[in-house]
Amino acid sequence: MQPKIMMKKKSISASKASLVLFLCQMISALDVPLDSKLLEELSQPPTITQQSPKDYIVDPRENIVIQCEAKGKPPPSFSWTRNGTHFDIDKDTQVTMKPNSGTLVINIMNGGKAEAYEGVYQCTARNERGAAISNNIVIRPSRSPLWTKEKLEPNQVREGDSLVLHCRPPVGLPPPIIFWMDNAFQRLPQSERVSQGLNGDLYFSNVQPEDTREDYICYARFNHTQTIQQKQPISVKVFSMDSLNDTIAANLSETDIYGAKPVMERQPVLLTPTGSTSTKVELRGNVLLLECIAAGLPTPVIRWIKEGGELPANRTFFENFKKTLKIIDVSEADSGNYKCIARNILGSAHHVISVTVKAAPYWITAPRNLVLSPGEDGTLICRANGNPKPNISWLANGVPIAIAPEDPSRKVDGDTIIFSHVQERSSAVYQCNASNEYGYLLANAFVNVLAEPPRILTPPNKLYQVIADSPALLDCAYFGSPKPEIEWFKGVKGSILRGNEYIFHDNGTLEIPVAQKDSTGTYTCVARNELGKIQNEVQLEVKDPTMIIKQPEYKVIQRYGQVSFECIIKHDSTLLPTVIWLKDNDELPDDERFLVGKDNLTIMNVTDKDDGTYTCIVNTTLDSVSASAVLTVVARPNPPFDLELTGQLERSVELSWIPGDENNSPITNFVIEYEDGLHEPGVWHYQTEVPGTQTTVQLKLSPYVSYSFRVIAVNEIGRSQPSEPSEQYLTKSANPDENPSNVQGIGSEPDNLVITWESLKGFQSNGPGLQYKVSWRQKDVDDEWTSVIVANVSKYIVSGTPTFVPYEIKVQALNDLGYAPEPSEVIGHSGEDLPMVAPGNVQVHVINSTLAKVHWDPVPLKTVRGHLQGYKVYYWKVQSLSRRSRRHVEKKILTFRGNKTFGMLPGLEPYSSYKLNVRVVNGKGEGPASPDKVFKTPEGVPSSPSFLKITNPTLDSLTLEWGSPTRPNGVLTSYILKFQPINNTHELGPLVEIRIPANESSLILKNLNYSTRYKFYFNAQTSVGSGSQITEEAVTVMDEAMASRQVDIATQGWFIGLMCAVALLILILLIVCFIRRNKGGKYPVKEKEDAHADPEIQPMKEDDGTFGEYRLFSFVSSAPF
Repeated sequence: MQPKIMMKKKSISASKASLVLFLCQMISALDVPLDSKLLEELSQPPTITQQSPKDYIVDPRENIVIQCEAKGKPPPSFSWTRNGTHFDIDKDTQVTMKPNSGTLVINIMNGGKAEAYEGVYQCTARNERGAAISNNIVIRPSRSPLWTKEKLEPNQVREGDSLVLHCRPPVGLPPPIIFWMDNAFQRLPQSERVSQGLNGDLYFSNVQPEDTREDYICYARFNHTQTIQQKQPISVKVFSMDSLNDTIAANLSETDIYGAKPVMERQPVLLTPTGSTSTKVELRGNVLLLECIAAGLPTPVIRWIKEGGELPANRTFFENFKKTLKIIDVSEADSGNYKCIARNILGSAHHVISVTVKAAPYWITAPRNLVLSPGEDGTLICRANGNPKPNISWLANGVPIAIAPEDPSRKVDGDTIIFSHVQERSSAVYQCNASNEYGYLLANAFVNVLAEPPRILTPPNKLYQVIADSPALLDCAYFGSPKPEIEWFKGVKGSILRGNEYIFHDNGTLEIPVAQKDSTGTYTCVARNELGKIQNEVQLEVKDPTMIIKQPEYKVIQRYGQVSFECIIKHDSTLLPTVIWLKDNDELPDDERFLVGKDNLTIMNVTDKDDGTYTCIVNTTLDSVSASAVLTVVARPNPPFDLELTGQLERSVELSWIPGDENNSPITNFVIEYEDGLHEPGVWHYQTEVPGTQTTVQLKLSPYVSYSFRVIAVNEIGRSQPSEPSEQYLTKSANPDENPSNVQGIGSEPDNLVITWESLKGFQSNGPGLQYKVSWRQKDVDDEWTSVIVANVSKYIVSGTPTFVPYEIKVQALNDLGYAPEPSEVIGHSGEDLPMVAPGNVQVHVINSTLAKVHWDPVPLKTVRGHLQGYKVYYWKVQSLSRRSRRHVEKKILTFRGNKTFGMLPGLEPYSSYKLNVRVVNGKGEGPASPDKVFKTPEGVPSSPSFLKITNPTLDSLTLEWGSPTRPNGVLTSYILKFQPINNTHELGPLVEIRIPANESSLILKNLNYSTRYKFYFNAQTSVGSGSQITEEAVTVMDEAMASRQVDIATQGWFIGLMCAVALLILILLIVCFIRRNKGGKYPVKEKEDAHADPEIQPMKEDDGTFGEYRLFSFVSSAPF
């Protein structure tokens, strides 16, 4: 349909438009910037900015408002047509037009009737430069008629049959929304079996006894009037086959009654649509709804396919239990045959719907406003498509172009109007109408011919700030007609900008693709056309970029730990940065555990919820940078759950489980434990373990065990809590699989044999009544086995056995179901007795004064009467040969293991008489001792004298007293005394040696120097040699006269001063020595130590009378601090 005059809403005229000239050239139309001040000054044809919808359904109880808003310069005036003729609103008191607007208000609430104002309305907005028109607006009041009265018969239906309850709502405007409810205003439940069709009817694929009710009510809701209409209730009674003959026998013949069959299953039959094929036409862009509802028992299932193609992805939906196929935003490509298939176990039914998608007109290229200068050329293009293809027609200022006033600059060529060499009188509003049988489109586009000098709309001295190495865009928004030319200069008197380092945009913007610090400065924009010239300056500042020099890093943290992310930044000093932290691109949780510092984020007491990506965002007014890091919170895994036992056999079972959360640390293995509820309740034992990728395991079982299993997950952090125990599984009893271990036979007495073993554990018994069969016989004797069955113990004693005789022993397990396999034999021995004889031919060889070697002959094995463990040597000192007094005898024992026949006796005392004997040892004890053997040790060197005392000092003598060695170790031959003086510098004088008879115990040394310190070295000698020495020091007495003189000098002042100087010098020397020691020089303190050392190890004096130099390496090895 193509109305006489039609229009469509269009946006304001500030959009850009391109002009294509068909006269062998291309010229761009002017762009009018969206500058409010400029728009107020420029003349402009009208533009419709707001209008009511084409199909306008109104509430008949409220006032009718028909919108029409427009703008233009000068402001447009408005007029209306109704049903194609002028609508004089001044003659209708119920109709008013809003001030400065074209919107009509029809007063219905004050006596008017909406039906009187039904019709087609169109608005025209006009000023001196043209006229724009609105769409045809069809006004229709909504209607919500009542249901027609009808007599509804009760529906009596047999169980399993299909049923359709018709709604047939009254025809309203717009159509009502249908729903089914009961008397309690509760929606009736719907399912695959019972559902509402698109037409509002209620369909039953098969009825059931529970469908019986008397309040099936269809409701129609009319949204515009906000009213709901109710149909009379419909009654449904479902008869089961058992009661059908009794309830309707009066209406059936005898044959019908007894021919009634029980509820029978039926293959699907389509209730809607009927037949095998149907057609459907839908418009492009709408929603396509196709429906199939089928009867059948069991309830059929619906499936949809498109023949020869696929259902469109992302636009296909299934509703009403897949009975409705919904495809949104359909296009011509969705045309085709759609098949619905209803299927149950007895068969299927199908229906093919042939869908054709038509299209109301839609835009390919809508005409756009043209702003031209006098003498310029331009075009208006109007291209639309549809199915069928729409017709294109043009109007000028709301009048068909064929009867519009002539314009020599205009030429119509189908869907294009060509303008050549326009003049100001060429300004007008043109309408393009595209229509077919399914609708129409109408668009307004004006041609505005202007002659204006250049204007620059960018504010003067506008400041632009950019980051270095990023683009800088300097605006120079302009307007002029003809279109001005734009030039840019840097600085007030700079040269024109050219070259590849700049980009000049058509809208006047200067782009510096990569701004540098030296790009900072003043830039001048100049706009000129034939009517004038104007310029404007802007400022550019280039800032240093903001950088994150220390980014947050990936972190792995255990639960309840602490973690910190760093975000250290560097920025331009003139910019103020703000730092924001995000978690998973959202704000941080409102939690006091999150501490945001100047350059870090710290999370205390980390939990699983803290796992995620943390982003540090740094914003300034010019740039923004960010860096992210992932926080992975790890913990021991959660325990496995849902343990299940399957495949239970006598000796095996399969255990499966579901792993718990691994808490970001992969599970490496699962540990399976078991509890024996029959023998050891509450005690869990290790069974096996499997890799972390495995969730089932085949477990080997033992008989007669009440098994429960649990699973523990393990990752790098640790072990999970155990899972809940599985169900119990009691295996059947069986013969024992194994015999006791560690069977031994060891006699505790000479006439018995004690047989012991390790009892089987509870789960090893394999059944009740666990006992043991103990068997024995003497080895190498042709005896029969002797056996006895004992209870569940671990020892049996055989009495009356010969002493230390080998026996063959075996212990076999048995229970109520039988014996274990034949056990292996072990060798044991009856009890041991003490050895009968002593070792003979005992010989002693003295090696030195403290060591001797003893030899003996082994005893015959038969006399050992047990396991030979070795020999013991008893030895003791009888007396010292140097002292005839006896003392307490202390025996010493040395044990030599095995069949050894010699040994060493260490630690003997020299010059002593010893005795020894040898005894053989078995498990029972020691045998008789061999005859005592006497031997003597030779002399040795004595110990040091017991003491050395120096008494009675005089001017030239000292008295020495000493004690004899506590251990002379032989006959003393003499004492050796050595002594030497020590001077004030701790140097040692000549060494004097004196030999003293052994019977002396004191000595007076004479002719010594007065007031001199001496060091003494004293030791004893035997014929073997000298013993160790002891040392002492002593000082002779000072001369009395000299002492008197010294006292006089000490009281003199000069002497006191001299001593102070000497003390200062000594202090300086000590400091120098300390420094030299740290640098490896001589160490005088060490020299003092050497002065008191053994004279036999004194360093040799050199020829010049000095002593050998003591070097640092010697100090380190022999005299450490």
